[in-house]
Amino acid sequence: MDVMGDMANLFGTGRFAQPSGQEEATDEAQEAADEAAEEVRLRLAVDGGDAEAMSVLGAMLLRRGDFEGAESHLRAATAAGDRAAANNLGVLLHQRGYADEAAGWWRIAAVAGSVPAAHALGRHFRERGDEPAAEYWLCQSAEQGHVLGAYALADLLEHRGDDTGAERWMRAAAERGHREAAYRLARTLDRRAGEAGRAGQSGRRAGQGRDGERDGGRDGGRAGASGGDLGADSGTGEVEQWYRQAAARGHRRAALQLGAILEKRGELKEAGRWYLTSAKDGEARAACALGFLLRDAGDTESAAVWWLRAAQDGDGNAANALGALHAERGETQTAERWYRAAMDAGDDNGAYNLGLLCAEQGRTAPAEQWYRRAAYAGHREASNALAVLLLRAGDQTGAEPWFSKAAEAGSVDAAFNLGILHAGRGEERVALRWYERAAAAGHTEAALQVGIARLRAGDERDAERFLRCAAGGGSAEAAYRLATLLDARRPPAPAHELGEPEQGKSECEEWYERAASQGHRRAQVRVGMLAAARGDVVEAARWYREAAEAGSRNGAFNLGLLLAREGSEPEAVVWWRRAADAGHGRAALRLALVFARRGELAEGQRWADLAVSLGPVEVGKRAARLRDALRQELSA
Repeated sequence: MDVMGDMANLFGTGRFAQPSGQEEATDEAQEAADEAAEEVRLRLAVDGGDAEAMSVLGAMLLRRGDFEGAESHLRAATAAGDRAAANNLGVLLHQRGYADEAAGWWRIAAVAGSVPAAHALGRHFRERGDEPAAEYWLCQSAEQGHVLGAYALADLLEHRGDDTGAERWMRAAAERGHREAAYRLARTLDRRAGEAGRAGQSGRRAGQGRDGERDGGRDGGRAGASGGDLGADSGTGEVEQWYRQAAARGHRRAALQLGAILEKRGELKEAGRWYLTSAKDGEARAACALGFLLRDAGDTESAAVWWLRAAQDGDGNAANALGALHAERGETQTAERWYRAAMDAGDDNGAYNLGLLCAEQGRTAPAEQWYRRAAYAGHREASNALAVLLLRAGDQTGAEPWFSKAAEAGSVDAAFNLGILHAGRGEERVALRWYERAAAAGHTEAALQVGIARLRAGDERDAERFLRCAAGGGSAEAAYRLATLLDARRPPAPAHELGEPEQGKSECEEWYERAASQGHRRAQVRVGMLAAARGDVVEAARWYREAAEAGSRNGAFNLGLLLAREGSEPEAVVWWRRAADAGHGRAALRLALVFARRGELAEGQRWADLAVSLGPVEVGKRAARLRDALRQELSA
């Protein structure tokens, strides 16, 4: 009982936290009681002829939906000259469908100085199509600080094409806390910054191709690819500021845009929070973006939940992502269902992904059908895929127009494939033009082909530029060719004297090593030779062996030489035999000498005959002399 007494005291002092539900119920009851008391007080004042009380009571009843009770009090207050009552009477009449009569009362209130009435009158004239009158009254309300008037005026001016005036009033509304104004101001600034960025980029890259970004493929791209309003990286803090203000006030699209900005900046945790806020408010694109964020974090199960939610709300991008997820799991029927859902949502990536799915299953006819559907809708990568499909089927004539369509739409792969197509016909100049276009957009193999063409033309400076581009993009062949180009220019190494530190590796050696580490056999042989020249036998043997095991006859021959010098002739013979069987004349001559020295004259003669046939000329002459000597010895 003492405890109960203590608890009661705590309740009384307010130091004990009561349940929130009880607090809310108490607050609501108190508010209702206060409102009832206020209504009684107002009615008593009205009975005494108080015009202000009539106006306030009429407004209270209007808010409650009691139009009949409100109208009499508002008309009485209006007759007494209360401008707020005139404005509210206009609101009441407008809600009851008497727009023209409402406008009459709004005009009376506005002329008397009512800012809300001026805004309402401006909206009325805007709905009627009388823009000059609408602008006049909206300007009256906006200039007196009415936030809704400022926003409505900005909307009117934007519709008319007065961007400067629209931005001025949109900013005024946003600064007074109007969330839609803040969002639209951010969009305007974002779009302007994006246009300026694109203009600057085109100025820097004049004459070059597009950047080769893919149209979707498999998961349909990242968030916003289908929505069309994510992605302009404004680079300005003001854009983020306005998006943040609108998002903080519950604007779901602003939260989506803010999440996109933060994600690009790498602030993934905060981006996820805003995506989540927007998604919970029903923004499908935010749910889709949140799914991609979770997938990249390794949580595919949670990603699938949000993609499902977005796809069910009609987001084609999310439907494609779900399709890709099920395709990766081998659940092709479910994947196909989601790709079809993406198509139904108007996303052409769905048809393209269906084509990819059918092609992977070897179902060429339906793959062609889906590629065609997406290609006719303007999907550039589908056009390229369709052309590849036709080319593999031997229809070069049918493939070329689709390659051209895809390339003109900006597909870098299609431009490269057109280069291959023309090169196969011997049309080198046309092929080079397409290779150059793809290379300008960053296509590694295209840059390699342009570099090789420049080398053939003797333009080493330009060749080096393209080879560096291709090598930097990961082409082992380009790294090797760049290394040979730099190697040819390298002055002879100075004599190394005992006690002097060895010089560091040259640039060409670094490129040889990069190509070798990527499995380029000639580069591996070259790196082995450079290591052998430095006296590093172990390193040389490692690279020779890698090249030989990958099928390089030069690697096998050099490994044999190294082993023979180290006293391992039996193993050297194994590698020379492999090299000779692959057509290496010097390896065959070495084998002939080994077997002749061992006294196995017939075997030696056989390898000498092979060396003569393989060459080169110098080797052939030496092998012929050895063969003749062995023949004489055998016939003696």
